[in-house]
Amino acid sequence: MLSDTGTLVEILPPPPVALAQPLALFLDLDGVLARMAPTPDAVVADPRRTAVLTRLDQALAGRLAIVSGRTLGEIDRIAGGASPSAAGVHGLERRRRDGAVDRPPASPGVAQALAAFRRFAADRPGVIVEDKGISTGLHYRQSPASADEALVLARDLAGTTGLTLQPGHMVLELRTPGADKGGAVTAFMAEPPFSGAVPVMLGDDLTDEAGFRAAESLGGFGVLVGPYRATAARYGLRDVAAVMDWLEAVAAEAGQ
Repeated sequence: MLSDTGTLVEILPPPPVALAQPLALFLDLDGVLARMAPTPDAVVADPRRTAVLTRLDQALAGRLAIVSGRTLGEIDRIAGGASPSAAGVHGLERRRRDGAVDRPPASPGVAQALAAFRRFAADRPGVIVEDKGISTGLHYRQSPASADEALVLARDLAGTTGLTLQPGHMVLELRTPGADKGGAVTAFMAEPPFSGAVPVMLGDDLTDEAGFRAAESLGGFGVLVGPYRATAARYGLRDVAAVMDWLEAVAAEAGQ
């Protein structure tokens, strides 16, 4: 397809609503279920989102999990508690359907990185530091001029602390080494009620690529939300509104 300027634009086809086998859904949160916001706290619960997720969880017999960079507590706040199965901090912490939570102890380097991030933000208005316990994030969406310095700092800290550097949308996160979103998808798929289903991962960020690859390797596929880029996803959806429409269609199909 050609754009208005005559350059080639690649388009991913929309995902199918119905599959021959039972479906298991893995959904990123920011940029997929919720529009991006200037600050993490600005994203709040939405009645339509909560209702759709609740209906999906019932229609899919529990084969629904939110897989996000946020903590489990933040996932529950924004999703209205509609996803009993969830993975937070990019897969580092994972809550099973029965409520049991797997979470590694925080690396000692997290406290060091958190202190360094706070010093960095102190004289840069708009830079926000997020403490997730087992990781820490440096948000510069409201201070884009800080991007280069933030990246230098984060890379230096990753080298000295042994933490994993996780870049995202206008955020740099340093986290305790361990599972990623692909590992979370794989772990869920190895246990009820997910086992035996076709895994489908929806995401928008580079952090979701591991989830796309895991879904593909297990017989499913990834769905990229937002503009096209090089990706392991097989399908695409335009934006959060398109995601919600697709999820409603899946819930209606699965509930028949």
